[in-house]
Amino acid sequence: MTKEQNYIFEMPLKVRDYEVDSQGIVNNANYLHYLEHTRHEFCEKKGFTFRDMQKEGIDPVVSRIEIDYHTPLRLGQTMTSKLWIERRGARFIFHQDIFTEDESIAISALVTIVSIENGKLSRGETIAKAFGLT
Repeated sequence: MTKEQNYIFEMPLKVRDYEVDSQGIVNNANYLHYLEHTRHEFCEKKGFTFRDMQKEGIDPVVSRIEIDYHTPLRLGQTMTSKLWIERRGARFIFHQDIFTEDESIAISALVTIVSIENGKLSRGETIAKAFGLT
């Protein structure tokens, strides 16, 4: 879990009926969707959508995901998904946390992204500039 002042983006989400398993809790794979949706919305807010990136020959690719599950989410619950980013060389590390309605941590994740430009691994300068990481 990261410190509150580090977050640069947050958004609300709600658990939908098809995301829960027979125990009534969110299936672990759905957290990947929540994390990805948050990153896509962040990119859109920054004015550099995935469609924009593809037009420029840029493909951000997930190279690693680490998730710690803390508190299960259940059907109908609302949550807040938050993130901040750091750059380590050519890698972009998204620190992403999802909180329950009462602000308990549901999951904490590190998502590592690399940039493929015109079919080749790049240092991601265009993405870094769009995200204010230069």
